[in-house]
Amino acid sequence: QVQLVESGGGMVQSGGSLTLSCTGSGFILDYYEVGWYRQAPGKEREGVSCISKGGDTTKYSNSVKGRFTISRDSAKNTIYLQMNNLAPEDTAVYYCAAGRTHMSCASPRYGIPHYWGQGTQVTVSS
Repeated sequence: QVQLVESGGGMVQSGGSLTLSCTGSGFILDYYEVGWYRQAPGKEREGVSCISKGGDTTKYSNSVKGRFTISRDSAKNTIYLQMNNLAPEDTAVYYCAAGRTHMSCASPRYGIPHYWGQGTQVTVSS
């Protein structure tokens, strides 16, 4: 069964850090572009970060650039999102998504993923 599972969300104070994990099962993430997205209450889902199939290209939204880092661990079939210096405006449900044919880190909003995870809640208190 093809599945993406996020973990690592939680509640932190402003200025704190969290690392989110996105683990694939039933397929090899190395062959896919993988993105992290987030959706806050009452807001549209936004692309936060993306890593290319080969891992040589990473993209970040302006709102997280310099604070978040995306990375791959091929041995664990997992994508990470290290989030530092978190702020209350980072509060959202975070999703990972993977795609090949219609997804590209170079595309606006990273294109169209094929697989989505269930999401993990991140709450940052002031």
